[in-house]
Amino acid sequence: MFERPKSGERAVLVHLNLDPSTGNELLREFKELAKAAGAEVLAIVTGNRRMPESHFFIGEGKAEEVHTKVLETHADLVLINHRLSPSQERNLEKFLGCRVLDRTGLILDIFAQRARSFEGKLQVELAQHRHIATRLVRGWTHLERQRGGSIGLRGPGETQLELDRRLIGKRIQQLVKRLQRVREQREQGRRTRLRHAVTTVSIVGYTNAGKSTLFNALTGAEMFAADQLFATLDTTLRRLHLDEGRILVLADTVGFIRQLPHDLVAAFRSTLQETEEAALLLHVVDASDPQRDVYIETVNAVLAEIGAQSVPQLEVFNKIDLTGQLPAVENGPDGKPRRVWVSAGSGAGLDLLRQAIAECLRSETVQGWLKLAPAQSRARAAFFGLGAVREEKVEQDGSSLLQVELPRSEYQRLCRREGLNPSLLAL
Repeated sequence: MFERPKSGERAVLVHLNLDPSTGNELLREFKELAKAAGAEVLAIVTGNRRMPESHFFIGEGKAEEVHTKVLETHADLVLINHRLSPSQERNLEKFLGCRVLDRTGLILDIFAQRARSFEGKLQVELAQHRHIATRLVRGWTHLERQRGGSIGLRGPGETQLELDRRLIGKRIQQLVKRLQRVREQREQGRRTRLRHAVTTVSIVGYTNAGKSTLFNALTGAEMFAADQLFATLDTTLRRLHLDEGRILVLADTVGFIRQLPHDLVAAFRSTLQETEEAALLLHVVDASDPQRDVYIETVNAVLAEIGAQSVPQLEVFNKIDLTGQLPAVENGPDGKPRRVWVSAGSGAGLDLLRQAIAECLRSETVQGWLKLAPAQSRARAAFFGLGAVREEKVEQDGSSLLQVELPRSEYQRLCRREGLNPSLLAL
């Protein structure tokens, strides 16, 4: 039993090389995360282990080394570049005598600082409560005080720990309901865009790859963009005018990162729905980063987690002004643009990018005739609800012939949901 230490900004960083191939890069990223959170880094403790230790995660010897650094620097916070179990976090706090925050807690803190919209704040609070709920296990002395003493409340009563758990559970339920309402509003906006034949293209990528800078350069928006991790969190939609007169909606989303907390992915699912339901993804990659291939794999893993792995991608290799690469377009085996080399900062290659987007979208729209049986009235209503029906003919047997036009990704999603065979569409 112990009173949990207060937090602060004077920090000692701790990183273990569990995988030697990525150790240095993860440490560099961890320093950037600490900087983004506003921590003052006083010392860095590193080490090598084959696997974590159950009691302290970092091992007793390494915990002694960290304790020495805390005393020498008078630090009031220790940041661990790994995900700790609740018991490991408590054991370290008790041993070190200061607040301990793992990688998940650090990222949650950054998100809490950066969220600006109502939805973003709700999403971060939901993720924080889900994270805190796992930490309410005899970690604070006041959580074992019992309520009682008044008429009707005498006896064992309810412990403060049980009360806090119940209150957090209720708050989580409230946040989930609020976010569901926001999601319904987003769904209504998405259907309105589809009815007006407005295509959505979503920007995704590893954090600090230059997504917001590219978004501003393409749309003329003035979103905050900075050379730091998670500079922006809230999804922003703006019109994008292509050279051939076509207008679409461009969505800028939160950046991804390795070991992104699952609570955050779950909480931001309504925001990331813009990614899942986009007609095309602009996957922004920092062309100057030697770890870019690893980052590409990380982004694709998160896209798979949210169900967006089947959405067509156009890779945008950004920051070519730092590499000497000239603006260029690379086509895939199918002849469609697969990769574009640009510099969002200088504007080099943006015209090529607009042309590539237009070419990709031309092949990502389906149109033709679809025959639905009378029993498939729900699917018929779904096509009409999306505003995708251009003409309808009714056959003598009661079946409907629909002339539809909609993004390929939306068509495939609707077919999966309604159990239709996509090949029934006569192009």
